Amino acid sequence: MAEAQNSKFQVYLQDFGNILGASPKLTLALSDDSPLFHEACVFVPRLNAVFVTSNQFVPPGQDNKTIVISKLSRGSNGLWRREELDAPTIPFANGGINYDNGILFCAQGSLTHNGGLLWMSAEPPYSTKVVVDNYRGYPFNSPNDVVVHSDGSIWFTDPAYGVEQGIRPEPKLANQVYVYTPADGDVRVMADGFGKPNGICFSPDEQTVYITDSDFVRGDGNMDARRARTIYAFDLIRRHDAPFLTNRRVFAYSDTGIPDGIKCDTDGNVYSGCGDGLNVWNPGGSLLGKVRVPGGVANFCFGRSGELFLLNETKFWVLEFDRDVRGALLKGMGIDADGASA
Repeated sequence: MAEAQNSKFQVYLQDFGNILGASPKLTLALSDDSPLFHEACVFVPRLNAVFVTSNQFVPPGQDNKTIVISKLSRGSNGLWRREELDAPTIPFANGGINYDNGILFCAQGSLTHNGGLLWMSAEPPYSTKVVVDNYRGYPFNSPNDVVVHSDGSIWFTDPAYGVEQGIRPEPKLANQVYVYTPADGDVRVMADGFGKPNGICFSPDEQTVYITDSDFVRGDGNMDARRARTIYAFDLIRRHDAPFLTNRRVFAYSDTGIPDGIKCDTDGNVYSGCGDGLNVWNPGGSLLGKVRVPGGVANFCFGRSGELFLLNETKFWVLEFDRDVRGALLKGMGIDADGASA
């Protein structure tokens, strides 16, 4: 495994130095010629493994674009290996999250299959089942990222990237954010007005929802500086015993590329994969610092205490930093990142 130099760490405010700790280390764990390390990035502590989805690519000897799901496992010697999973029932898998002792994937869908949320077991034979695949009979555009609230509700983004990339038919819905309630099967639109709603996460106290808008990059890869590359924050409130998002505001703007995946640590700092690497802001929206990764970071996840896994399309990086820093997502779901699932 190759280690990156400390010049990769750019500190804007001192609090970022506290996050990094005395000896931060960025290590290249796996690489490939194909874009195998793109989205999902779901750490399952009991397996000491990370599940990732690839970007779209045409495998050698084939004619059609595909996406593959991989399980990245860490051995007792600290070395990583990749296992490609057979999950053809998840059409063009993208984002994902720990759910019900398995993985909940965003399936973008295809020209012949609806997109939606599909659950996959985290162990062989990797069985799958559909959780939700439509809004009032209308097919979703191409679901991108997903997060689960402590009350069990499932929140996800639905941009039309799949349409622009030619894997989905013309949309019948706007680019929106939804919540699905498994208890009663209800699906609600929670926020609209986005170019391309992408990453989504909750603050540690679940009073704020952060959503990235990556409209700056079109589905064909072209960029338009007039379009959003913005992180928005919303207040999550309850009215009539139901959740609503209010007080939409700009939280941060990515100065390089788009903000893609997004997570919080337990102190409320906000992390996002951007065009130059991993960017970190404090809860007030001030940029604390960057972990520079050539080619940027699409998605990422917290691992054990003081550990982050970064996806860079053709590369899988492991970031080690201060051990007191932990991700809010697994803790909020009752999962011990340093041990077994609760």
